[in-house]
Amino acid sequence: MKEQIVINTDEEKRLRGELEKRTDFEAQRIRRYLSMPDLSRTPESPIAEIVKRILNSPYFKDLDTIQIPEIVPADISFDLFDFAPDHPARSKSDTYYVDDKNILRTHTTVMWYYYLQNEEVKKRIANNEAVGSFCFGKVYRKDEIDRKHMNVFHQIDGWYLAPKSLKTITQTDLEESLGNIAKAVFGENVKYRLNKDTFPYTDPSLEMEVDINGSWVEVVGCGVVKGSVLEKLGVDSKNYTGWAFGFGLERLAITSMELPDIRLLWSDDERVKKQLVLGQKFVEVSKYPPITRDISFIVDNSFVPNNYFDLIREIGGDLIEQVELLDKYENKEKFGEGKVSYTYRVVYRSTDRTLKTEEVDPLQSKLYEETKSIYNAQLR
Repeated sequence: MKEQIVINTDEEKRLRGELEKRTDFEAQRIRRYLSMPDLSRTPESPIAEIVKRILNSPYFKDLDTIQIPEIVPADISFDLFDFAPDHPARSKSDTYYVDDKNILRTHTTVMWYYYLQNEEVKKRIANNEAVGSFCFGKVYRKDEIDRKHMNVFHQIDGWYLAPKSLKTITQTDLEESLGNIAKAVFGENVKYRLNKDTFPYTDPSLEMEVDINGSWVEVVGCGVVKGSVLEKLGVDSKNYTGWAFGFGLERLAITSMELPDIRLLWSDDERVKKQLVLGQKFVEVSKYPPITRDISFIVDNSFVPNNYFDLIREIGGDLIEQVELLDKYENKEKFGEGKVSYTYRVVYRSTDRTLKTEEVDPLQSKLYEETKSIYNAQLR
């Protein structure tokens, strides 16, 4: 490993300060997400162990590491990486906007921009040298609620750029890098296969699947960095080529341990924590019973489910296991023009104890109240 670069920006400090002053629901939610621990830097976490294994792989020994802001400009995150103008990631239904121009980072790939701003890296490129780096940490995306997904999760990105006088990056390099990731995380005897894929900022692109107990599980994507993206980042694409990869760390951890619930990765229960070992099948401490509650309401058709899921998370916290859409329909005669009926089933379940009805009912009552208040919903 060469250098460890830490990027702190005055703009992020200012934006965090502004968030602290705000009292609105969205600001409170974003503050809570930012304050959650970074499991990729928590030594006892399997998320941190995956990062360690990859960084310690001899194949990646010449790459720097860089730590970047968690609040980043939207244009840097999307425009520089060739996200289409209508890409869903740009939507406020998919991404957390701190203000009109800044977002909680949705991917660690944005580190490319910050890495190339580093003066030492600029000197290396001016000297026609190879450069490359890793970046890992929390990322934030509005998402559905189930046992495999959270809206706060962890990614690792790596990339390598070389002048053509030294090397021209091809698909063979992608295959080598992916193979070394598989071996670093799952061991030398891992079985994996590569398939074609599509990403906004690489072409060609591949995704890798690993064989877990006879089932193929997609774990990581990789590609040759597009020349158009290099040019936007200030790198001469006639001279430099590069490969890049990125993936969510939870997926690898869940796959490696056959973990039944993503929330277990955040658990403080010692019975759970001592089992969170890569390659060791997780044995449930106990399958505590769920408590399910349904909620039905009629709202305007501008209603965004991902925003509603955030409200449910905010009220129920880590007791929310899953939210399932049971029913959705329109009936102009019955509900009126532009109105939609939704019915959701909310599954409450603790990972470390049996919930009581008297504990869940106040949470569900609050969900009713907030649904009515925030969305001007007609409860059914």
